[in-house]
Amino acid sequence: MAAFESTGGVEGHTGFAGAFISAMPEEEKGGCLGKKLGPQILGRRLEATVPEVIYQVLEEPATQSEIQLGPEIPQTLEDFVAEMKDGRSDAKTFAVKLKAMVTLFEQRTRTAKIQEYLYRHVASSSIPKQLHCLALRLANEHSTNANARLQLPDAEFVPALVDNSFFHFVLISDNVLAASVVASSLVHNSLRPERVVLHVITDRKTYYPMQAWFSLHPLTPAIIEVKALHHFDWLTKGKVPVLEAMEKDQKVRSQFRGGSSAIVANNTEQPKVIAAKLQALSPKYNSVMNHIRIHLPELFPSLNRVVFLDDDIVVQTDLSPLWDIEMNGKVNGAVETCIGKDKFVMSKRFKSYLNFSHPLIAKNFNPNECAWAYGMNIFDLEAWRKTNISQTYHHWIEENLKSDLSLWQLGTLPPGLIAFHGHTHSIDPFWHMLGLGYQENTTVADAESAGVIHFNGRAKPWLDIAFPQLRPLWTKYVDFSDRFIKGCHIRAS
Repeated sequence: MAAFESTGGVEGHTGFAGAFISAMPEEEKGGCLGKKLGPQILGRRLEATVPEVIYQVLEEPATQSEIQLGPEIPQTLEDFVAEMKDGRSDAKTFAVKLKAMVTLFEQRTRTAKIQEYLYRHVASSSIPKQLHCLALRLANEHSTNANARLQLPDAEFVPALVDNSFFHFVLISDNVLAASVVASSLVHNSLRPERVVLHVITDRKTYYPMQAWFSLHPLTPAIIEVKALHHFDWLTKGKVPVLEAMEKDQKVRSQFRGGSSAIVANNTEQPKVIAAKLQALSPKYNSVMNHIRIHLPELFPSLNRVVFLDDDIVVQTDLSPLWDIEMNGKVNGAVETCIGKDKFVMSKRFKSYLNFSHPLIAKNFNPNECAWAYGMNIFDLEAWRKTNISQTYHHWIEENLKSDLSLWQLGTLPPGLIAFHGHTHSIDPFWHMLGLGYQENTTVADAESAGVIHFNGRAKPWLDIAFPQLRPLWTKYVDFSDRFIKGCHIRAS
Protein backbone atom coordinates (compact mmCIF):
# COMPACT_ATOMS: atom_id res chain seq x y z
CA MET A 1 0.00 0.00 0.00
CA ALA A 2 1.45 3.36 -0.98
CA ALA A 3 2.23 5.86 1.74
CA PHE A 4 -0.01 8.88 1.86
CA GLU A 5 0.36 12.38 3.19
CA SER A 6 -2.20 14.55 4.89
CA THR A 7 -3.21 17.91 3.44
CA GLY A 8 -3.27 20.22 6.40
CA GLY A 9 -2.92 20.63 10.15
CA VAL A 10 -4.05 18.02 12.60
CA GLU A 11 -7.56 19.42 12.85
CA GLY A 12 -7.62 19.80 9.10
CA HIS A 13 -6.78 16.24 8.16
CA THR A 14 -9.82 16.05 5.93
CA GLY A 15 -9.77 12.85 3.95
CA PHE A 16 -7.32 11.14 6.33
CA ALA A 17 -9.60 8.23 7.19
CA GLY A 18 -10.98 7.80 3.69
CA ALA A 19 -7.52 7.76 2.12
CA PHE A 20 -6.30 5.37 4.79
CA ILE A 21 -9.23 2.95 4.39
CA SER A 22 -9.13 3.07 0.58
CA ALA A 23 -5.45 2.21 0.60
CA MET A 24 -6.06 -0.96 2.60
CA PRO A 25 -6.01 -4.26 0.65
CA GLU A 26 -9.51 -5.71 0.20
CA GLU A 27 -8.77 -8.73 2.39
CA GLU A 28 -7.77 -6.44 5.28
CA LYS A 29 -10.92 -4.30 5.40
CA GLY A 30 -12.86 -6.85 7.48
CA GLY A 31 -12.00 -9.06 10.40
CA CYS A 32 -11.00 -8.21 13.95
CA LEU A 33 -10.84 -4.49 14.55
CA GLY A 34 -7.73 -4.66 16.72
CA LYS A 35 -5.83 -6.96 14.37
CA LYS A 36 -6.81 -5.24 11.13
CA LEU A 37 -7.17 -1.52 11.74
CA GLY A 38 -4.62 -1.10 14.53
CA PRO A 39 -1.48 -2.17 12.64
CA GLN A 40 -2.61 -0.28 9.52
CA ILE A 41 -3.08 2.97 11.44
CA LEU A 42 0.14 2.91 13.37
CA GLY A 43 2.37 1.02 10.97
CA ARG A 44 2.34 3.50 8.04
CA ARG A 45 4.19 6.72 7.29
CA LEU A 46 1.56 9.14 8.51
CA GLU A 47 2.37 12.70 9.43
CA ALA A 48 4.15 12.50 12.80
CA THR A 49 1.37 14.27 14.70
CA VAL A 50 -1.42 11.96 13.48
CA PRO A 51 -0.54 8.96 15.65
CA GLU A 52 -0.10 11.32 18.59
CA VAL A 53 -3.63 12.65 18.11
CA ILE A 54 -5.02 9.12 17.86
CA TYR A 55 -3.07 7.98 20.92
CA GLN A 56 -4.20 11.03 22.89
CA VAL A 57 -7.88 10.45 22.11
CA LEU A 58 -7.74 6.70 22.74
CA GLU A 59 -5.85 7.03 26.03
CA GLU A 60 -8.20 9.63 27.52
CA PRO A 61 -11.18 8.25 29.50
CA ALA A 62 -14.34 8.24 27.42
CA THR A 63 -16.52 11.28 28.10
CA GLN A 64 -20.28 11.08 28.51
CA SER A 65 -20.74 12.99 25.25
CA GLU A 66 -18.66 10.37 23.43
CA ILE A 67 -20.48 7.47 25.07
CA GLN A 68 -23.87 9.06 24.35
CA LEU A 69 -23.29 9.50 20.63
CA GLY A 70 -26.03 6.87 20.36
CA PRO A 71 -27.18 6.34 16.77
CA GLU A 72 -24.06 8.12 15.51
CA ILE A 73 -21.85 5.26 16.74
CA PRO A 74 -21.20 2.73 13.96
CA GLN A 75 -22.84 -0.56 14.90
CA THR A 76 -20.51 -2.83 12.91
CA LEU A 77 -16.99 -2.79 11.53
CA GLU A 78 -18.46 -2.55 8.03
CA ASP A 79 -20.42 0.57 9.04
CA PHE A 80 -17.27 2.08 10.51
CA VAL A 81 -15.24 1.38 7.36
CA ALA A 82 -17.98 2.80 5.12
CA GLU A 83 -18.26 5.96 7.22
CA MET A 84 -14.51 6.53 7.25
CA LYS A 85 -14.26 6.03 3.47
CA ASP A 86 -16.59 8.95 2.74
CA GLY A 87 -13.56 11.23 3.05
CA ARG A 88 -15.01 13.70 5.55
CA SER A 89 -13.29 12.47 8.73
CA ASP A 90 -10.10 13.87 10.18
CA ALA A 91 -7.73 11.97 12.49
CA LYS A 92 -9.42 13.11 15.69
CA THR A 93 -12.91 12.20 14.45
CA PHE A 94 -11.54 8.83 13.36
CA ALA A 95 -10.17 8.15 16.87
CA VAL A 96 -13.28 9.47 18.66
CA LYS A 97 -15.61 7.29 16.59
CA LEU A 98 -13.33 4.28 17.03
CA LYS A 99 -13.20 4.75 20.80
CA ALA A 100 -16.96 5.28 21.04
CA MET A 101 -17.63 2.13 19.05
CA VAL A 102 -15.25 -0.01 21.14
CA THR A 103 -16.67 1.46 24.38
CA LEU A 104 -20.21 0.65 23.26
CA PHE A 105 -19.24 -2.92 22.37
CA GLU A 106 -17.46 -3.33 25.72
CA GLN A 107 -20.61 -2.19 27.53
CA ARG A 108 -22.75 -4.61 25.55
CA THR A 109 -20.33 -7.46 26.17
CA ARG A 110 -20.26 -6.68 29.89
CA THR A 111 -24.07 -6.59 30.05
CA ALA A 112 -24.33 -9.88 28.19
CA LYS A 113 -21.77 -11.51 30.49
CA ILE A 114 -23.59 -10.32 33.61
CA GLN A 115 -26.90 -11.58 32.23
CA GLU A 116 -25.28 -14.95 31.52
CA TYR A 117 -23.91 -15.17 35.08
CA LEU A 118 -27.27 -14.12 36.53
CA TYR A 119 -29.16 -16.74 34.50
CA ARG A 120 -26.64 -19.40 35.49
CA HIS A 121 -26.95 -18.35 39.14
CA VAL A 122 -30.74 -18.70 38.98
CA ALA A 123 -30.53 -22.00 37.09
CA SER A 124 -27.98 -23.54 39.47
CA SER A 125 -29.74 -22.31 42.63
CA SER A 126 -33.24 -23.40 41.66
CA ILE A 127 -34.71 -26.89 41.99
CA PRO A 128 -35.69 -28.22 38.55
CA LYS A 129 -39.35 -29.15 38.38
CA GLN A 130 -38.39 -32.72 37.43
CA LEU A 131 -36.46 -33.18 40.69
CA HIS A 132 -39.30 -31.58 42.65
CA CYS A 133 -41.70 -33.98 40.94
CA LEU A 134 -39.48 -36.96 41.82
CA ALA A 135 -39.39 -36.02 45.50
CA LEU A 136 -43.18 -35.55 45.64
CA ARG A 137 -43.91 -38.85 43.88
CA LEU A 138 -41.56 -40.75 46.16
CA ALA A 139 -43.03 -39.08 49.25
CA ASN A 140 -46.48 -40.15 48.10
CA GLU A 141 -45.20 -43.68 47.46
CA HIS A 142 -43.74 -43.73 50.98
CA SER A 143 -47.16 -42.95 52.45
CA THR A 144 -49.09 -45.53 50.39
CA ASN A 145 -46.66 -48.41 49.84
CA ALA A 146 -45.21 -50.38 52.75
CA ASN A 147 -42.37 -51.57 50.51
CA ALA A 148 -41.27 -47.95 50.15
CA ARG A 149 -40.68 -47.50 53.88
CA LEU A 150 -38.53 -50.49 54.72
CA GLN A 151 -36.00 -50.33 57.51
CA LEU A 152 -32.67 -49.55 55.85
CA PRO A 153 -30.73 -51.71 56.21
CA ASP A 154 -32.52 -54.92 57.20
CA ALA A 155 -32.07 -55.86 60.84
CA GLU A 156 -29.61 -58.64 59.97
CA PHE A 157 -27.23 -56.11 58.42
CA VAL A 158 -27.38 -53.49 61.19
CA PRO A 159 -24.19 -54.80 62.89
CA ALA A 160 -22.28 -53.99 59.69
CA LEU A 161 -22.99 -50.29 60.25
CA VAL A 162 -20.36 -50.18 63.00
CA ASP A 163 -18.09 -52.96 61.73
CA ASN A 164 -14.70 -51.55 60.70
CA SER A 165 -13.95 -54.54 58.48
CA PHE A 166 -16.39 -53.06 55.94
CA PHE A 167 -15.70 -50.17 53.56
CA HIS A 168 -17.72 -47.26 54.94
CA PHE A 169 -18.77 -44.40 52.67
CA VAL A 170 -20.68 -41.28 53.75
CA LEU A 171 -22.94 -39.31 51.41
CA ILE A 172 -24.78 -36.19 52.61
CA SER A 173 -27.48 -35.04 50.19
CA ASP A 174 -31.01 -33.67 49.83
CA ASN A 175 -31.08 -34.60 46.12
CA VAL A 176 -32.55 -38.08 45.56
CA LEU A 177 -31.50 -38.36 41.92
CA ALA A 178 -27.94 -37.23 42.60
CA ALA A 179 -27.65 -39.59 45.57
CA SER A 180 -28.91 -42.48 43.46
CA VAL A 181 -26.17 -41.91 40.87
CA VAL A 182 -23.43 -41.78 43.52
CA ALA A 183 -24.73 -44.97 45.13
CA SER A 184 -25.21 -46.82 41.85
CA SER A 185 -21.81 -45.87 40.45
CA LEU A 186 -20.11 -46.77 43.75
CA VAL A 187 -21.65 -50.24 43.97
CA HIS A 188 -21.48 -51.13 40.28
CA ASN A 189 -17.75 -50.36 40.14
CA SER A 190 -16.88 -52.13 43.38
CA LEU A 191 -14.97 -55.40 43.18
CA ARG A 192 -16.36 -56.40 46.58
CA PRO A 193 -19.82 -54.82 46.78
CA GLU A 194 -20.78 -57.12 49.67
CA ARG A 195 -18.22 -55.22 51.80
CA VAL A 196 -19.60 -51.77 50.90
CA VAL A 197 -21.64 -49.81 53.45
CA LEU A 198 -23.06 -46.49 52.25
CA HIS A 199 -24.36 -44.14 54.95
CA VAL A 200 -26.78 -41.67 53.32
CA ILE A 201 -27.58 -38.62 55.45
CA THR A 202 -30.35 -36.26 54.40
CA ASP A 203 -32.60 -33.59 55.90
CA ARG A 204 -36.06 -33.98 57.37
CA LYS A 205 -38.00 -32.99 54.24
CA THR A 206 -36.07 -35.36 51.97
CA TYR A 207 -35.98 -38.35 54.32
CA TYR A 208 -39.20 -40.01 53.11
CA PRO A 209 -38.37 -39.66 49.38
CA MET A 210 -34.80 -40.86 50.00
CA GLN A 211 -35.97 -43.84 52.05
CA ALA A 212 -38.57 -44.71 49.41
CA TRP A 213 -36.02 -44.61 46.61
CA PHE A 214 -33.49 -46.91 48.27
CA SER A 215 -36.24 -49.21 49.59
CA LEU A 216 -37.56 -49.71 46.07
CA HIS A 217 -34.14 -49.70 44.37
CA PRO A 218 -31.89 -51.90 46.54
CA LEU A 219 -28.23 -52.18 45.55
CA THR A 220 -27.71 -55.70 46.85
CA PRO A 221 -25.30 -56.98 48.08
CA ALA A 222 -24.13 -53.54 49.25
CA ILE A 223 -25.61 -52.22 52.50
CA ILE A 224 -27.40 -48.86 52.37
CA GLU A 225 -28.34 -46.86 55.46
CA VAL A 226 -30.62 -43.82 55.16
CA LYS A 227 -30.89 -41.41 58.08
CA ALA A 228 -32.04 -37.83 58.53
CA LEU A 229 -30.15 -35.33 60.64
CA HIS A 230 -32.84 -35.44 63.33
CA HIS A 231 -32.22 -39.18 63.77
CA PHE A 232 -28.78 -38.55 65.26
CA ASP A 233 -29.02 -38.32 69.05
CA TRP A 234 -25.83 -36.28 69.16
CA LEU A 235 -27.42 -33.53 67.07
CA THR A 236 -30.66 -33.40 69.05
CA LYS A 237 -29.25 -33.34 72.59
CA GLY A 238 -28.71 -29.59 72.57
CA LYS A 239 -27.46 -26.72 70.50
CA VAL A 240 -24.70 -27.69 68.13
CA PRO A 241 -22.06 -25.15 67.05
CA VAL A 242 -22.64 -25.76 63.35
CA LEU A 243 -26.37 -25.08 63.71
CA GLU A 244 -25.81 -21.91 65.72
CA ALA A 245 -23.28 -20.69 63.17
CA MET A 246 -25.68 -21.34 60.31
CA GLU A 247 -28.43 -19.32 62.01
CA LYS A 248 -26.10 -16.34 62.23
CA ASP A 249 -24.78 -16.97 58.73
CA GLN A 250 -28.28 -16.85 57.24
CA LYS A 251 -28.95 -13.54 59.01
CA VAL A 252 -25.72 -12.09 57.66
CA ARG A 253 -26.30 -13.34 54.12
CA SER A 254 -29.90 -12.11 54.08
CA GLN A 255 -28.49 -8.58 54.30
CA PHE A 256 -25.35 -9.35 52.30
CA ARG A 257 -24.81 -6.78 49.53
CA GLY A 258 -28.53 -6.13 49.09
CA GLY A 259 -29.21 -9.31 47.14
CA SER A 260 -28.74 -10.20 43.48
CA SER A 261 -30.43 -7.04 42.15
CA ALA A 262 -27.94 -4.76 43.88
CA ILE A 263 -25.02 -6.91 42.77
CA VAL A 264 -26.05 -6.90 39.10
CA ALA A 265 -26.75 -3.14 39.18
CA ASN A 266 -23.13 -2.36 40.12
CA ASN A 267 -21.59 -0.73 37.04
CA THR A 268 -18.03 -0.55 38.33
CA GLU A 269 -17.10 -4.20 38.90
CA GLN A 270 -15.90 -6.80 36.44
CA PRO A 271 -18.40 -9.51 35.41
CA LYS A 272 -16.32 -12.26 37.06
CA VAL A 273 -16.39 -10.38 40.37
CA ILE A 274 -20.16 -10.03 40.05
CA ALA A 275 -20.38 -13.77 39.29
CA ALA A 276 -18.46 -14.59 42.48
CA LYS A 277 -20.75 -12.36 44.54
CA LEU A 278 -23.84 -13.98 43.03
CA GLN A 279 -22.41 -17.37 43.86
CA ALA A 280 -21.98 -16.26 47.47
CA LEU A 281 -25.76 -15.88 47.70
CA SER A 282 -26.40 -19.52 46.77
CA PRO A 283 -28.46 -21.27 49.49
CA LYS A 284 -26.11 -24.27 49.48
CA TYR A 285 -23.34 -22.22 51.09
CA ASN A 286 -25.26 -21.63 54.31
CA SER A 287 -26.94 -25.03 54.40
CA VAL A 288 -26.45 -27.12 57.53
CA MET A 289 -26.24 -30.11 55.18
CA ASN A 290 -23.14 -28.56 53.65
CA HIS A 291 -21.37 -27.99 56.97
CA ILE A 292 -22.34 -31.09 58.97
CA ARG A 293 -19.36 -33.03 57.54
CA ILE A 294 -17.17 -31.29 60.09
CA HIS A 295 -18.85 -33.47 62.76
CA LEU A 296 -18.24 -36.87 61.16
CA PRO A 297 -16.38 -38.21 64.25
CA GLU A 298 -19.44 -37.50 66.41
CA LEU A 299 -21.92 -38.80 63.83
CA PHE A 300 -20.03 -42.10 63.50
CA PRO A 301 -18.39 -42.68 66.90
CA SER A 302 -17.66 -46.38 66.25
CA LEU A 303 -15.95 -46.01 62.88
CA ASN A 304 -12.21 -45.60 62.34
CA ARG A 305 -12.09 -44.56 58.68
CA VAL A 306 -14.67 -43.35 56.17
CA VAL A 307 -14.59 -42.08 52.61
CA PHE A 308 -16.70 -38.97 52.18
CA LEU A 309 -18.46 -38.45 48.83
CA ASP A 310 -20.20 -35.32 47.56
CA ASP A 311 -23.48 -35.84 45.70
CA ASP A 312 -22.17 -34.35 42.45
CA ILE A 313 -19.55 -37.04 41.88
CA VAL A 314 -19.51 -40.24 39.85
CA VAL A 315 -17.43 -43.24 40.91
CA GLN A 316 -15.70 -44.96 37.98
CA THR A 317 -13.47 -47.51 39.69
CA ASP A 318 -13.22 -49.73 42.74
CA LEU A 319 -12.51 -47.53 45.78
CA SER A 320 -11.45 -50.23 48.24
CA PRO A 321 -7.71 -49.43 47.68
CA LEU A 322 -8.35 -46.16 49.54
CA TRP A 323 -8.33 -48.20 52.75
CA ASP A 324 -4.75 -49.28 51.99
CA ILE A 325 -3.41 -45.72 51.78
CA GLU A 326 -1.10 -44.91 54.67
CA MET A 327 -2.17 -41.54 56.07
CA ASN A 328 0.96 -41.04 58.22
CA GLY A 329 -1.06 -39.75 61.14
CA LYS A 330 -2.96 -37.21 59.03
CA VAL A 331 -6.74 -36.84 59.21
CA ASN A 332 -7.79 -35.84 55.69
CA GLY A 333 -6.67 -37.66 52.55
CA ALA A 334 -7.36 -35.33 49.63
CA VAL A 335 -6.21 -34.43 46.12
CA GLU A 336 -4.24 -31.19 45.99
CA THR A 337 -5.42 -28.61 43.48
CA CYS A 338 -2.34 -26.49 42.77
CA ILE A 339 -0.55 -28.75 40.29
CA GLY A 340 -1.93 -30.25 37.09
CA LYS A 341 -2.04 -29.85 33.32
CA ASP A 342 -5.37 -27.99 33.45
CA LYS A 343 -4.24 -24.63 34.81
CA PHE A 344 -7.81 -23.35 35.02
CA VAL A 345 -8.87 -26.10 37.44
CA MET A 346 -5.59 -27.11 39.06
CA SER A 347 -4.14 -23.76 40.07
CA LYS A 348 -5.80 -23.25 43.45
CA ARG A 349 -3.85 -22.05 46.46
CA PHE A 350 -4.92 -20.57 49.78
CA LYS A 351 -5.02 -17.12 48.15
CA SER A 352 -7.70 -18.45 45.77
CA TYR A 353 -10.13 -18.85 48.68
CA LEU A 354 -8.99 -16.63 51.56
CA ASN A 355 -8.77 -12.83 51.66
CA PHE A 356 -5.12 -12.10 52.34
CA SER A 357 -5.76 -8.36 52.42
CA HIS A 358 -7.31 -9.02 55.83
CA PRO A 359 -4.62 -8.92 58.56
CA LEU A 360 -6.08 -11.91 60.41
CA ILE A 361 -5.64 -14.12 57.36
CA ALA A 362 -2.30 -12.62 56.32
CA LYS A 363 -0.86 -13.16 59.80
CA ASN A 364 -1.78 -16.83 60.08
CA PHE A 365 -1.49 -18.38 56.62
CA ASN A 366 0.71 -18.61 53.53
CA PRO A 367 -1.08 -17.38 50.39
CA ASN A 368 0.91 -19.76 48.18
CA GLU A 369 0.17 -22.90 50.17
CA CYS A 370 -1.44 -25.56 48.01
CA ALA A 371 -5.19 -26.02 48.39
CA TRP A 372 -7.02 -29.34 48.26
CA ALA A 373 -10.53 -30.40 47.30
CA TYR A 374 -13.67 -31.65 48.98
CA GLY A 375 -15.70 -34.20 47.04
CA MET A 376 -13.81 -37.45 47.61
CA ASN A 377 -11.94 -37.47 50.89
CA ILE A 378 -10.50 -40.17 53.13
CA PHE A 379 -11.10 -39.26 56.77
CA ASP A 380 -9.21 -41.04 59.55
CA LEU A 381 -11.76 -40.56 62.31
CA GLU A 382 -9.46 -42.06 64.97
CA ALA A 383 -6.82 -39.43 64.26
CA TRP A 384 -9.49 -36.72 63.95
CA ARG A 385 -10.79 -37.37 67.47
CA LYS A 386 -7.35 -36.53 68.85
CA THR A 387 -7.39 -33.03 67.33
CA ASN A 388 -9.31 -29.77 67.72
CA ILE A 389 -10.21 -29.62 64.00
CA SER A 390 -13.96 -29.18 64.53
CA GLN A 391 -13.46 -26.46 67.14
CA THR A 392 -11.01 -24.65 64.87
CA TYR A 393 -13.54 -24.79 62.05
CA HIS A 394 -16.24 -23.17 64.18
CA HIS A 395 -13.85 -20.58 65.59
CA TRP A 396 -12.99 -19.33 62.11
CA ILE A 397 -16.61 -19.35 60.97
CA GLU A 398 -17.38 -17.11 63.95
CA GLU A 399 -14.49 -14.82 63.03
CA ASN A 400 -15.76 -14.58 59.47
CA LEU A 401 -19.27 -13.76 60.63
CA LYS A 402 -17.93 -11.08 62.97
CA SER A 403 -16.05 -9.52 60.05
CA ASP A 404 -19.16 -9.48 57.79
CA LEU A 405 -17.75 -12.27 55.63
CA SER A 406 -14.54 -10.39 54.87
CA LEU A 407 -12.23 -13.38 55.52
CA TRP A 408 -13.84 -15.43 52.75
CA GLN A 409 -17.16 -15.45 50.93
CA LEU A 410 -17.98 -18.94 49.75
CA GLY A 411 -18.80 -22.32 51.16
CA THR A 412 -17.19 -24.92 53.37
CA LEU A 413 -13.79 -25.19 51.71
CA PRO A 414 -12.17 -21.99 53.10
CA PRO A 415 -12.85 -22.90 56.76
CA GLY A 416 -11.97 -26.50 55.84
CA LEU A 417 -8.57 -25.40 54.51
CA ILE A 418 -7.97 -23.62 57.81
CA ALA A 419 -9.29 -26.37 60.11
CA PHE A 420 -7.40 -29.19 58.36
CA HIS A 421 -4.24 -27.10 58.01
CA GLY A 422 -1.38 -29.43 58.89
CA HIS A 423 -3.72 -32.43 59.01
CA THR A 424 -4.01 -33.19 55.27
CA HIS A 425 -2.30 -36.00 53.37
CA SER A 426 -2.00 -35.59 49.59
CA ILE A 427 -3.29 -38.52 47.51
CA ASP A 428 -2.91 -39.38 43.82
CA PRO A 429 -4.98 -37.08 41.53
CA PHE A 430 -6.34 -40.22 39.85
CA TRP A 431 -8.76 -40.57 42.76
CA HIS A 432 -10.51 -37.25 42.23
CA MET A 433 -10.85 -35.29 38.97
CA LEU A 434 -12.38 -31.86 39.47
CA GLY A 435 -14.02 -29.16 37.41
CA LEU A 436 -16.60 -30.99 35.28
CA GLY A 437 -19.18 -28.42 36.35
CA TYR A 438 -17.22 -25.39 35.15
CA GLN A 439 -14.40 -26.51 32.83
CA GLU A 440 -16.14 -27.06 29.51
CA ASN A 441 -12.85 -28.00 27.84
CA THR A 442 -12.49 -31.18 29.90
CA THR A 443 -12.20 -34.05 27.43
CA VAL A 444 -14.26 -37.21 27.78
CA ALA A 445 -11.08 -39.28 27.46
CA ASP A 446 -9.45 -37.48 30.40
CA ALA A 447 -12.61 -37.79 32.48
CA GLU A 448 -12.98 -41.49 31.75
CA SER A 449 -9.43 -42.12 32.97
CA ALA A 450 -10.16 -40.82 36.50
CA GLY A 451 -11.31 -42.92 39.44
CA VAL A 452 -13.84 -40.33 40.60
CA ILE A 453 -15.11 -37.40 38.56
CA HIS A 454 -16.56 -34.34 40.25
CA PHE A 455 -19.12 -32.00 38.67
CA ASN A 456 -18.23 -29.17 41.03
CA GLY A 457 -19.37 -25.83 39.65
CA ARG A 458 -22.70 -24.53 38.41
CA ALA A 459 -23.16 -26.91 35.46
CA LYS A 460 -24.48 -29.86 37.46
CA PRO A 461 -25.26 -32.91 35.33
CA TRP A 462 -28.94 -32.93 36.36
CA LEU A 463 -29.41 -29.33 35.13
CA ASP A 464 -30.10 -28.10 31.61
CA ILE A 465 -26.90 -26.03 31.78
CA ALA A 466 -24.72 -29.15 32.07
CA PHE A 467 -22.01 -29.57 29.44
CA PRO A 468 -23.54 -31.97 26.88
CA GLN A 469 -20.34 -33.90 26.13
CA LEU A 470 -19.74 -34.64 29.85
CA ARG A 471 -23.30 -35.31 30.98
CA PRO A 472 -23.39 -38.93 29.63
CA LEU A 473 -20.71 -39.86 32.18
CA TRP A 474 -23.38 -39.18 34.81
CA THR A 475 -26.57 -40.25 33.00
CA LYS A 476 -25.19 -43.76 32.34
CA TYR A 477 -26.09 -44.49 35.97
CA VAL A 478 -29.70 -43.29 35.63
CA ASP A 479 -32.33 -45.85 34.62
CA PHE A 480 -34.55 -43.78 32.35
CA SER A 481 -37.04 -46.64 32.07
CA ASP A 482 -37.78 -46.45 35.81
CA ARG A 483 -41.41 -45.47 36.43
CA PHE A 484 -40.53 -42.59 38.76
CA ILE A 485 -37.91 -41.22 36.36
CA LYS A 486 -40.23 -41.52 33.35
CA GLY A 487 -43.20 -40.14 35.27
CA CYS A 488 -41.28 -36.95 36.05
CA HIS A 489 -39.97 -36.54 32.47
CA ILE A 490 -36.33 -36.86 33.48
CA ARG A 491 -34.44 -37.47 30.25
CA ALA A 492 -30.89 -38.19 29.20
CA SER A 493 -30.60 -34.90 27.28
